[in-house]
Amino acid sequence: MDKLAILGLIISLTGILSGQLLEGGDLSILLQGAAFLIVFGGTLGAVMLQSPLKVFTLSVRMLGWVFVTPKQSSPQELIHKITGWSSVARVDGILALEGNIAKEPDPFLQKGLQLLVDGYSADKIREVLNVEIHAWQQLRWQAASVWEAAAGYSPTIGIIGAVLGLTHVMQNLSEPAKLGNGIAVAFIATIYGVSLANLLYLPVANKLKAIITHQADMREMLVDGLVAIANGDNPRLITVRLQSYLT
Repeated sequence: MDKLAILGLIISLTGILSGQLLEGGDLSILLQGAAFLIVFGGTLGAVMLQSPLKVFTLSVRMLGWVFVTPKQSSPQELIHKITGWSSVARVDGILALEGNIAKEPDPFLQKGLQLLVDGYSADKIREVLNVEIHAWQQLRWQAASVWEAAAGYSPTIGIIGAVLGLTHVMQNLSEPAKLGNGIAVAFIATIYGVSLANLLYLPVANKLKAIITHQADMREMLVDGLVAIANGDNPRLITVRLQSYLT
C-alpha cells in the first residue's frame, strides 16, 4: 500500500474542503449531481473515443498501481539473484541455470534465462529482450497517457458544463427561484473539471509513468546482468556494474 499517495489525496481534499468551510461556505453546495455527470461523463466519453480498447482497459486496471504498487523484486534482490546465477554459471556451466527458470514468476525473467540457457550470444539476448522491453513499455505508457488526456479534457468539459448552466439561467430569468440551481451547476461544473484534472487525472498519469519507468529500468538491469553472464564476466564485476542502477 502506497501510504504517501493516500496521504496526498487526503491532504488535497482536506485543504480544499477546509478552505470552503473557513470562507463560510457550505459543503453541500459542492455536491451537484448534474455538474458531476456532465464533467465525468463527458471526459470518460472523450478518452474512450481516442483510445483503443486494449489501451483503455489497461489504463483502468493500472489505476490500482497508484495505491498498491505491483509486486516485484527489489533492485538489491535482483542483483543478488543475477550474481548468484553468474557464480553457478562459472562453476557448473550455463546449463546449470535451467532449473531456475520454472522457479521465477516473472515471464520476462523466465524468457531471459531461457535465452541464456539455450546458448544464444550476448548480442542476440540483448536484441531480443530490448525489443520486448520497448513493446512492454510503449503499451503501458499509452495506458498512462489516457489519464493524462483525461486531465486535458476535464477542464474543457467543465467549461461546457458552465455554459450549459448559464444557458439554463438565461432560459429562466422570469423565474428567480430556478436561477440559483443553474448558477450553481455552472460554477460547480468548472470546479469539478479543474479539480479532477489537477487532483486526480494528472497525478495518476505521472505516478503511473514513474512506476513504468522504474520497472523498465529493472528490466534493463536484468538484461545487462544476463548479457554479462553470457560473456562470462566475473560475478564481482557484475555486481559492481549493476549497483550503478541503484544510484
